[in-house]
Parts: sequence; C-alpha cells; structure tokens
Amino acid sequence: MLTKFDNPKKTIMQNKIKIKTPTEIEKMRTAGKLAAQVLEMIEQYVQPGITTNKLNDICHDFMVNTQHTIPAPLNYLGANGSPFPKSICTSVNHEVCHGIPGNRILQNGDIINIDITVIKDNYHGDSSKMFFVGEPSILAKRLVKITQECLYLAIATLKPGINSSIIGQTIQQHAENAGFSVVREYCGHGIGKEFHESPQVIHYYSNNSVNNFILQEGMTFTIEPMINAGTKNIKIKPDGWTVVTKDHKLSAQWEHTLLITKTNAEILTKRSEEII
Repeated sequence: MLTKFDNPKKTIMQNKIKIKTPTEIEKMRTAGKLAAQVLEMIEQYVQPGITTNKLNDICHDFMVNTQHTIPAPLNYLGANGSPFPKSICTSVNHEVCHGIPGNRILQNGDIINIDITVIKDNYHGDSSKMFFVGEPSILAKRLVKITQECLYLAIATLKPGINSSIIGQTIQQHAENAGFSVVREYCGHGIGKEFHESPQVIHYYSNNSVNNFILQEGMTFTIEPMINAGTKNIKIKPDGWTVVTKDHKLSAQWEHTLLITKTNAEILTKRSEEII
C-alpha cells in the first residue's frame, strides 16, 4: 500500500503520527487555502483543445510567480527511483492518479483529475478535483458525483476518538452500493512539513489494527478516494508514474487535506464553490 508518490521502502508507521501545534496549524491553513486557489484558477482553462502540459505551465506560473509557493510534485523522487517531471498531476479518463502532463490534447467528453500540492513556509497543502471537458457521458457524471460523495461522507465521520476504519468503511460502502470499486494500492496520508507523513489513510474497510489509528485533535491528513467504474485492478504505465485501470474503464478521484479539531474536522483545502 503506497501513499501518493511515496517510496514503498519508506514505511509509514501509524504510531508515529505528528500532532500539529497551533503555529503549524496556521501554516497548514495558509498552504491549504493556496492549493485550493490553484484549482479555482485553472478551471476556466480546462476546455477541449488544451494540452495537459499547458495546464501544467499555467499552474506552475501561478504557483511560483503569483502565490510564491513551491510545487511539491516537481522533482519529487518516487518509488521508481526517478523524479516526477512536472508541477501538477493530470489524470485523464482511465488514468487513476500520477498522470504526467504532456502533449495530450483534451477532447470533448474527457474527465480529468488535477492534483495540486503547494509548499508555503515549509508546509504542504494537497488537494485534487475532477473536471469535465465539454459534455461528459452519463456514466462519467455519475462516477465523478459518487466519488465526491465518498469523500464528503468520509469527512462527515471525522472527530477525535474514532477509529480510522470508519473512513474506509464509509467510502467502500458508498462506492460499491453504486456499482463501482475502490482502488486498494494507494491511500491518503499524513501531511505537514513533510509531503507524506504518518498515518496512512486507507479508502476501504479493514479491521486490521496495522491499517487503523485513533483520530486525535491536531492531526492533519488527506483523504483521496480513487473510485473505478469497472474493477479495482490497476497497473502502472511504462513511464513509471501514471497509474491506469487494467480494464481501461473510467476512474475518478477527489482529495482534501483535513485537520482534526476538538469536535470534527476542518477542511483546509475547501474551495469557494463547495457547500459541504
């Protein structure tokens, strides 16, 4: 089980979870807001005819020159031993995650996940959103809607003292009730000064204590369910990064960075259009 971008040789221990101080939380709020702003900014450019590399360039320029943030994915060393070559991830249609921006031209009916992670004052904000390119199919609309609901329903369960297994249980139940499947190999992750910290946050139900932890006030982590229209099986393309569905059926993902508060969870990467 891998966190996004993570090296499988770097084991993330659930008992090494970092509780953030008030000062760190404020820095996380700032980074989260900036990540959300990138996704808000790029929406107008997600149109038929644009290349994923152009989307990367627009985001990179906005992050570096307008926000004065650092794009965390750029040159991040992955499990394959090679650095990620771009500033954002663009995963189109049956691409599950880690899609590398390139010369691909977006077509009417495509769906695309844009995944943004910024570093501001040494702290990370991490979020992704699904976009429709032109008019999507009925299946694409339904998959994207159910996946977003999986994220929102999982967030609604969060509060100090609960077992993290409820997160995966909630996501898996909602996805499978809709006839979809949950990717198992990738998960959410703790986040802060490090891109990927403990804990690992799995998106399916497990009663194995190795996979679970008790939520505490001051924890910050992502939830980022990857839901497939077909089977849960995936593979990695020859580029060493892009994860795709084995059956080439559609996949969708939404992601937020969360803070556990005294009573529930604060969405650090909430966008202005979201009503949750």
